[in-house]
Parts: sequence; C-alpha cells; structure tokens
Amino acid sequence: MKLVSYATDGEHVMEGVFMAPNAAWYPIVNGVPCFLRGALRPDFLDFAKRHGLAPCAEDNGRPAAGHQAKTTETFSDKWRRFKSYGLEPEHQDFLFGWYCKKFGLTTQDELKQFYRDRDRVLEVGPGSGFNTRFIAEQCKGRVYALDVSDAAYTTFENTRHLPNCTVVQADLMDAPFEDDFFDLIVADGVLHHTPDTRAAVAALLAKVRPGGQFYFYVYRKMGAVRQFSDAHVRERFMPLSPEDCYRACEGLTELGRELSRLKATVTLEKGIPELGVPPGTHDVQRLIYYNFIKCFWNEAFDFETNNMVNFDWYHPHNAWQHTEEEVEGWLREMKVSSYSFNDSNPNGISVLLTK
Repeated sequence: MKLVSYATDGEHVMEGVFMAPNAAWYPIVNGVPCFLRGALRPDFLDFAKRHGLAPCAEDNGRPAAGHQAKTTETFSDKWRRFKSYGLEPEHQDFLFGWYCKKFGLTTQDELKQFYRDRDRVLEVGPGSGFNTRFIAEQCKGRVYALDVSDAAYTTFENTRHLPNCTVVQADLMDAPFEDDFFDLIVADGVLHHTPDTRAAVAALLAKVRPGGQFYFYVYRKMGAVRQFSDAHVRERFMPLSPEDCYRACEGLTELGRELSRLKATVTLEKGIPELGVPPGTHDVQRLIYYNFIKCFWNEAFDFETNNMVNFDWYHPHNAWQHTEEEVEGWLREMKVSSYSFNDSNPNGISVLLTK
C-alpha cells in the first residue's frame, strides 16, 4: 500500500492515508491508522472531503462485525475515561505482579527478561497502553498494539514517545499483518469480548511464527450462584448507556470496598464443591467476589477505577466464560501441543503456548 502523508509531528504521520491497489483507502487519524471495515468502520466522510478522496467501495466486512460493534462502543467509552489506568505507580505493582503470575514467572525482572529478546510483539486490546509501553521499554525489537475501539488513540498518546512502538485500529479477526509474523502475541482479557472466543484464538495463532509464543487470558466459567448473578445483573446493566451503567455498578463497588475493609476471613473445612467453593481459609470479600457476585475492590485503585473494573464485567455485549477443558480442546484441534495453564486467579484462565 502507498502511504500519503498530510500532517506530521516529528516522525509520526498524524494525518494521512494508506492507498491500496484496489482503490480502497485507510485513514490515519491522530497518529493511528484505521483498518476497520464494514459495520466497524467509522464515518470518514469529512476526512474524504477534506483530502479529495473518493468514497470507498461498499464493504460489509465480516458478518459478525456488527455484533462486535456493540462491544466496541463499551470499550471506546471506557478508555476515553481511564487514560492513565496502569500508568500510575500505585497501579503497577499489582498489575505487573499479576502479569508475572499469568506468565508463570516470579519477579518483575523475569518479566522484563521475558520480553527482552523479542523481535516483533503484538498486544491485542491494549486499553490505556500501559502494558504496551512496558513491553516496548524492555523489547529490543518492534512492538505493535491493535485495538478495535478508540483505545487505540489512548494507547498511541501513551506510547508515542517510544520509537519502536506502532498502534493500529483494527479488528483482530481482520488484522493487517501477515501470518507467521510475530515472536509473541499478548491478548489479555480480550478474546472473550469477541463474538466467538475460539475463532479469535485461531485468528491470532495464525499470526504467530513457528516457535513463537501466544499468551491469552479468558474468563473462567464460574460456579452456579455466580453464573446466575452475572446473568441477572448483565441482563439489566448491558442495555444501559455507559454513563448509566457506571452509576448502576456503584452499589457493587461499594459492597466490595466495605467487605474488603472488614479484613475478615472464614475457614471452611469442607468447602461447597457444587458451588465451586474450595475448602480453606477465605478472605470474605474474595469469597463473595469469586463465588456469588462480582464486587471487585483493590485498595491500589480509587473508587472510580474499581467501579470501572465492575463495569467492564457487566456492560460489554460479549463476555463469554469458558472451562479449561474447553480451551484445551481448542488447542488440540489447532494442533498446539506445547502450552501451560498458569493459575493467576480463580475467575480467569491464563494460557501461554508455543506454536
């Protein structure tokens, strides 16, 4: 494709267009190339008029793109609001400590080494870009970030100072990269927000080079009471506007905060296997959070950020839950034999595989 630049800032093309041989064009807006098609493609009529571009030929894209668009609205709103998530010092010990668990590592030094010798890394669904930035600061090669939502613009602003980082707005099912291209792909808490989690895993696996690695984290299917509560609340919260859903989540966030501040524990000798409750000593807030209702709270975050985590669970149109057996079945079908499940928390499945 041919690059036409209209405005630059240093080495960044802030406004421009990629012209494809078939006369299709893909705009660069605020430093971010947009490769979205069909129902996911924003209205670029004013952009086209401003630069004398002919309208693109009608392209409906993937049939599921319209379904994905509903979830995209949620995350566009979220990442316009929470542009500094993960970038605050008080966030980082918790978040990067969690990444260590997800990758089966012990220390942040090991995490830095994990990224250091990669030539090409892709992070899918970067959100604020805090992890993209961390990877690019460690990595000797090039780091790419892809997001279907306006999070791409937030990530760009938080990484634009890094010369080895590129951000694109695109559908992961229609990613503008060759197959067998990346040494490592990271998709943390993203794939279950697509119309088909398994199809999303397969689409990204195709972009990993032989011998490369792919990490993904998906929601775990929870116990019976938690499943009922999730479905009941989502049925009421999902149709709300983002603003109204944030307000609706505040009661759950307050419950999480007050339970957490009790600093109380209970010891269950038998557990309740039918509800997914294991035996052992449980923090009361976490016992309720993992098994009865999502009421997230972490003292590293302010109230609004904790509330956003609860919003993130209940508002997206797509939010699938899976079992390890189900995910393992996908990997067998995809001929993946080298993989590990890393136990990072009870309500998620962390998978690191080698292609």
